[in-house]
Amino acid sequence: MDTNSLPAGAVVVGVDGSDHSDRAVAWAAHEAHLTGRPLVLAHGTGILLDVDPYAGTVIHELQVAGRELVEATRTRLVTLHPDLSVHTALRTANPRQALLDLAEHAALLVVGSRGHGPVRSVLLGSVSVGLAREAACPVVVVRPHHPGLVRRGVLVGDDGTADSAPVLEQAFRFASSHRLPLTVLHSVWDSIAGSTRPHALPKSDPAGEDARLRLAESLAGFAERYSDVHVEQVISRGQPAASLLAEAEHLDLVVVGRHDRSRIGNLLLGSVAANVVEHAACPVAVVPVAPILAGTNVPRYR
Repeated sequence: MDTNSLPAGAVVVGVDGSDHSDRAVAWAAHEAHLTGRPLVLAHGTGILLDVDPYAGTVIHELQVAGRELVEATRTRLVTLHPDLSVHTALRTANPRQALLDLAEHAALLVVGSRGHGPVRSVLLGSVSVGLAREAACPVVVVRPHHPGLVRRGVLVGDDGTADSAPVLEQAFRFASSHRLPLTVLHSVWDSIAGSTRPHALPKSDPAGEDARLRLAESLAGFAERYSDVHVEQVISRGQPAASLLAEAEHLDLVVVGRHDRSRIGNLLLGSVAANVVEHAACPVAVVPVAPILAGTNVPRYR
């Protein structure tokens, strides 16, 4: 696969033929269609060591099966979305590494939360957490959820610092393009909060005054740029991951950040993102965040 021949700024989705992968493909296709981006269907057959005379035959059969899978998926999507630009990427390589390579030039990487479909692959499962932790672009992990629940929009975790800017940007963009309300949650975490169930602080509670100020400062400018998005601000007392998960069951998407170098007490800790990815009852978007330092540019975001 020559990644240079694929369009930059695409929505890339991992395909392995499983039900979880099919959900991710449907989600990614809808997102690409809605945002006008090209879609790349990516499949990795894995690497087999040449330890016996049949290895070459097995690799060939895996390549044929993988090609048939992505082409059948492409045909189905083009029928559903005639205007969607759909590309395929097939590699005889570790699927995780193939997706990480594609993420270097993608706007969004989408994977399911489990894997191992009819074609031998390890695209999903625990791999989704690793991809969310390492990919250069935002990653959406499409988790299974109860289809009968009424959804209430988008939830984003905000730590009240400038580092939250790309995370908020992703959340506002998604809410705007999907015409959904947005809930911005800031978690107050201390020794008391760590021993109790997460709960929202009423606006009259003085314990949340500083948190509300920090939240308002980090949101400055977004309301003007995304005037079509209805925003609710929530101050929660409790562990960050638990606070987010408590709100996630009835939401369309949860957006969290991922710091390459986590800081104690930061809502965007990598461990928080991993916890939400593994346990949320809705799709989760993980946005890579580089700390913003004086004199540096805002982290790369497409």
